[in-house]
Amino acid sequence: MLVAVSGGADSMALLHVLGLLRRDVAFGLFAHGVDHGLRSEAAAELDLAEGFARSLEVPFERTRVQVAPGGNLQARARDARWDALRAAAVRAGATRIATGHHADDRAETMLMRILRGTGAAHLGVLPALDGDRIRPMLRARRADVEAHVRRHRIPHSLDPSNRDPRFLRTRVRLELLPVLERLNPRVVEHMYVLADELCGIEAAKQASVSERDEPGEANRRGRIGIEPLRDGADESESRQITAAEGQNRAAPSKKSLEDSVLRRANAAPSRADATGWASGATEQDEARRRKP
Repeated sequence: MLVAVSGGADSMALLHVLGLLRRDVAFGLFAHGVDHGLRSEAAAELDLAEGFARSLEVPFERTRVQVAPGGNLQARARDARWDALRAAAVRAGATRIATGHHADDRAETMLMRILRGTGAAHLGVLPALDGDRIRPMLRARRADVEAHVRRHRIPHSLDPSNRDPRFLRTRVRLELLPVLERLNPRVVEHMYVLADELCGIEAAKQASVSERDEPGEANRRGRIGIEPLRDGADESESRQITAAEGQNRAAPSKKSLEDSVLRRANAAPSRADATGWASGATEQDEARRRKP
């Protein structure tokens, strides 16, 4: 697995969590940073990321790309970044690229698409598993990730562009989403559920098309989507392989290994790694638990 690391809090938290999970679940892990050549600080931020990756004994490489100034800068930078990440994954022999997206990112993306105009089919954004992309922290809130970074004193950098009001995402994050959360503190959770439902509908449509084109193909590919590890499930269950995959249950396949990483990264605090990081626990939650 290749993890995309920018030096920011989200990607550094993801690198830390995957580095810890790797001790319990054997999988190859590589880190890669991309310098878009747009900010002079980017090189130093990747230096920070490289140092942290080395401290976790995770190999780190970087790529510098050129993104010409002009309209829709963020989208063009994203395309260049993914080209670089996929090339790095090929060199490393990695079949999945992990990114540090969380539930707030998902809600922001949905709101941006609504503001620009879209249909329901395009609101199933940022699925946990999307081709070669994997998003292990997707159920975590931004506050949870920030709490993890503080708790473990993870070094990270701050990208000033994240507060630049010229970008729509910044205004959605700092202006629109706070208003919605004042109306309903669980709005991000509700949007997450909606996005998951829409992703499921789209996946079912694609599977139906595949079955019409090639009868039996969907069954040969195995199940669609990733199911959370249910409460009380032990590690052996997370290593099992579904019958639909037609594999030997005695040893985990690449597919079941990826499921295990996702499940454990998204588990409740008592089911996650020993650090206490998980998708539902904030520092306020911990303070309440510590009260006599």
